[in-house]
Amino acid sequence: MSAASVSRASPVLFEDCVDSTNLYLRRMADTAADGTAVVAASQSAGRGRMGRSFLSPEGGLYLSVLLRPETDPERLPTLTPAAAVAVCRAVDELCGVHCGIKWPNDVLLDGKKICGILVESVLGGEKPCVIVGIGINANTASFPEELRPIAGSIAEASGRRVDLHALAEALLRELDGLYAAWLSDAGAALEEYRSRCASCGREVIVGERRGFALRVGDDYSLLVRFSDGAEEALRFGEVSVRGLYGA
Repeated sequence: MSAASVSRASPVLFEDCVDSTNLYLRRMADTAADGTAVVAASQSAGRGRMGRSFLSPEGGLYLSVLLRPETDPERLPTLTPAAAVAVCRAVDELCGVHCGIKWPNDVLLDGKKICGILVESVLGGEKPCVIVGIGINANTASFPEELRPIAGSIAEASGRRVDLHALAEALLRELDGLYAAWLSDAGAALEEYRSRCASCGREVIVGERRGFALRVGDDYSLLVRFSDGAEEALRFGEVSVRGLYGA
């Protein structure tokens, strides 16, 4: 991939391999312009939510964007679901498929995870920022045995290889557009997120508790009715969903 493949006002940096695109931008946090993006062909130390590693071989698309929103910090968690919608739009448009979302931010295709998203705040230093990191299994050919029931790729689901240049361009376009809308309205992606959320209407497991996912709230929380009748709005954490990933 090369910079010539993406037309964009903010800088786009291309690397063959980095430790992590989020870490790459974190090291530039005090100097990078708002909207700076980095795209890598692979990562040697990709990271996911909850401190997990993220498998990042060649064939995938690994992209992070540094943002400097002047907004209430309490709104920042809503950037993550907005980014998930941006991924869905880009993949749908380019590949002629329809993606769903497992709450809060796993992008699904044919019932398997094709994308992980990690949004991190960088509060130290001279210029606080937020980094939105996205890893997409585009042409990933194989997965470790323990991930095969869960992980898939766009190429596997669609039957054709993905043009990574075109996917990077489509994703940045969707991210930029939704971010601009989000600055004015934190719920800009809410209705589309709700329509794509594969967790709603299913039995879920939260820790040792079982319940039923009712709907996505106005703050992107997941409203769950537990087996004891109690209802709770989950705003973060891990939820297992029956019927997804073999659960």
